[in-house]
Amino acid sequence: MLKQIPLAALHRAAGAKMVDFGGWEMPLQYTGILDEHRAVRTAAGLFDVSHMGEIEIRGPEALQLVQWVTTNDAARLADGQAQYSGLLYEHGGFVDDILVHRVAANHYFLCVNASNQDKDFEHIHSQNRWNCTVENRGADYAQLAIQGPRAAEILQKLTPVELASIRYYRFRDGEVGGRPARIARTGYTGEDGFELYIAPADAAAIWQALLDAGRDAGLRPCGLGARNTLRMEAGMALYGHEIDASITPLEAGLEWIVKWDKGDFCGRARLERQKAAGVRRKLIGFEMRGRGIGRDGYEVRVGGRPAGWVTSGGPAPTLNKNIGMCYLPAELARPGTAIEVVVREQPVEAVTVPIPFYRRPK
Repeated sequence: MLKQIPLAALHRAAGAKMVDFGGWEMPLQYTGILDEHRAVRTAAGLFDVSHMGEIEIRGPEALQLVQWVTTNDAARLADGQAQYSGLLYEHGGFVDDILVHRVAANHYFLCVNASNQDKDFEHIHSQNRWNCTVENRGADYAQLAIQGPRAAEILQKLTPVELASIRYYRFRDGEVGGRPARIARTGYTGEDGFELYIAPADAAAIWQALLDAGRDAGLRPCGLGARNTLRMEAGMALYGHEIDASITPLEAGLEWIVKWDKGDFCGRARLERQKAAGVRRKLIGFEMRGRGIGRDGYEVRVGGRPAGWVTSGGPAPTLNKNIGMCYLPAELARPGTAIEVVVREQPVEAVTVPIPFYRRPK
């Protein structure tokens, strides 16, 4: 039995194609991945991502626990500020990648990946030697994401919160459509936009109010298909593809979320040894030169020999290219390396390129 998000019946009734995503029944697409992708890049798209998890950490020593279980420096956060971070095992591999929101000095709100939320909760709970209160709040929140260059204009019609005052990776508690909402200027598409944390009972009303408010501005309901092509163009990691328990932040190009000067944290010793020795493999982007699409899991060859694997791959609608990300030996993971992606047992020419593939215009 698949897990149900609060709006699953609404999505089915609206004609969305529903799929199993990590054990959740989720909308893959409404009008088509290409159409929805372009709507987000040129106007705005509305995503239901209520399968994502939420974990709260409270107590006088909440910061100490957050600092121990995450790689970024939560001490740099002010109230109302969010931070991308890594949750690591002692051996340096990812438990998950997460967003840390500081609500107050004694209260942190974590947004975690859907399929990892129970594992994340158990990991944080097992590391809690500060007697903090750690709660798995996934059932208490629905999450909607409105993303795109017209997202702020549309959302502003429904909230008294002055959205222009919320800078990137900041959040504010207020109301949307007259209902309580945590409004965070974050996202997973490479565009400007907001993620809304709301009560499940309010999700249908807010979903419909946003669609009504954005109809003339080109807002489209979007599924996970477009969310994946958008995040891939933006070079954002997806757990289970670019990162997992066998991969460290140094290999995944995420050393920028490892703050060495903050003190000790879970997994630090392993990362220090790896940094001193040098990583053996690295994540790199690629563009297909020959005809073919390098899909997830396909073999990558260099000089005719197996060298790595594709973590994510597919068409990039904004760039009109076939792109992807792959792991290669560190000495080969530099832009401009000629590689071959094995598509249906046939090697197809490609070349490595820097990540991200797309940056939104400022």
